[in-house]
Amino acid sequence: MEFREGEIVQGKIVSISDKEISIDIGFKSEGTVARDEFANMVDVKIGDDVEVFLDRVEDQTGQLSLSKRKADFMKTWERIQNIFENAEITTGNIQRRIKGGFVVSVMGVEAFLPGSQIDVHPVRDFDALVGRDMEFRIVKLNDVRKNIVVSRKVIIEEGLKGVREKILSELQVGDVMEGTAKNITDFGVFVDLGGVDGLLHITDLSWGRVSHPSEVVQLDQKLTVKVLDYDRDRQRISVGLKQLQTHPWDGVDEKYPVGAKVRGKVVSIARYGAFVELEKGLEGLVHISEMSWTQHVKHPSAMLSVGDEIDVVILNIDKEGRKISLGMKQVDPDPWENLELKYAPGSRHTGKVRDLVPFGAFVELEDGIDGLVHISDLSWTKRVRHPGEILQKGEEVVIIVLGFDRNERRIALGLKQAQSNPWDEFESLYSVGAQTTGKVVRVMDKGVIVELPREVEGFVPASQLKRLTKGGKQSVSVGEEIALEVIEFDRENKKIILAAQAPEGGDAEDELDAETREQYIVGSDEAPKSDAGASDSPTETA
Repeated sequence: MEFREGEIVQGKIVSISDKEISIDIGFKSEGTVARDEFANMVDVKIGDDVEVFLDRVEDQTGQLSLSKRKADFMKTWERIQNIFENAEITTGNIQRRIKGGFVVSVMGVEAFLPGSQIDVHPVRDFDALVGRDMEFRIVKLNDVRKNIVVSRKVIIEEGLKGVREKILSELQVGDVMEGTAKNITDFGVFVDLGGVDGLLHITDLSWGRVSHPSEVVQLDQKLTVKVLDYDRDRQRISVGLKQLQTHPWDGVDEKYPVGAKVRGKVVSIARYGAFVELEKGLEGLVHISEMSWTQHVKHPSAMLSVGDEIDVVILNIDKEGRKISLGMKQVDPDPWENLELKYAPGSRHTGKVRDLVPFGAFVELEDGIDGLVHISDLSWTKRVRHPGEILQKGEEVVIIVLGFDRNERRIALGLKQAQSNPWDEFESLYSVGAQTTGKVVRVMDKGVIVELPREVEGFVPASQLKRLTKGGKQSVSVGEEIALEVIEFDRENKKIILAAQAPEGGDAEDELDAETREQYIVGSDEAPKSDAGASDSPTETA
């Protein structure tokens, strides 16, 4: 008999010791096999026939090398090959988790089960599968490396194939079906419709805003959905959840009549206003102009935050454009309705300077109620170039109401009107020909501005400074006191024109030339433009 290494041969047990079992295969010498290679030694006895693997005819010691374990593996591997070739189903035990899947024992041989081949549905608890016996199909087998890959998913899919074909053949757009949420992604939910999957897009979950599908649907939740679209070529099904719910715009004018006060939640803020959710799928806009009766709202975020629950009033409903206009300030009475009597023209009040602007000062009369003091109403006697020359922010002032416009929500205030008009007295104090002194406060090409007694300003044209020249050059400077004579007094335009007097007296200079008279006696604004745009005539602009 010819013996070849690497084959399974028939032998007979001839002796059993504590460590080894001697087997006669008909060779010139007997071979030995370790006792632990026999799975059940209770049933092993001398004289039993046994199949062993001929590892080597002679090992290093010249002995016959046999293996019961290798013979068992080869017979098992042969059965596994037959199962694979015949696409049969086998049973295996899931041993442990490894990267990418599990190790499965199939007839005592380790096989790999990829995580993607466990089920047709995503598996959420992998650890719960360890130790379980399941049916598998061998999908890949490498005879050289003795590698096995198994799948449970293909068995499930085969079982669902008939069901899927039946569902797809009968499926129609508009059908209402029962399903189970099997997977949730950022863009939607995959719903198992009993063998086929449908995509429930995030936009079809609810009529309201949905940031993530998990806000509406949970895994394994039972759902009733409507088929929205079915691509037979690609076998893609789109389903909707909100389509089985009443549209929020149905009967909106009955639920939310104009003028009704309702409560909603701020869901979005833009620079022009805030969007308020009245119910799922129904939002209205509170425009920035409808947020407060009294406050100057520069941005809605100054008053509201996303998530705030607020009361609003329905101002208008555009069903065709699906737009709802809401108001916050309308929740409370309009304070301007009762302000007209309180701030009647001519009434005197105390307020706080809230802001200074180039054209005047805003004075807060009460919380949220401001009035404007125009720059021309700041002083009787001074040409004010900026309100900051007279007032400071936070300063308390006494003012007189000059005008009240409820429609435009404007109150005109006067600061100088809270004091008596000194020009009645100035008419006699600074009559033409009156002698006085003044301090130079501003020097210009066409003359100088001087401060006269009683804090009133006057103007000395350059032509009336000839008496104060040295070597043909004007010699006056800011802060200098000079002797003056009134040559013109214009009460209506609040202007005083003066001429400088020589230190030791002398004849009066020529009268004002026609151009200067036209510019300064009748209130021309030519002089102010020469000084950075500010007014330099004796007093303020009327």
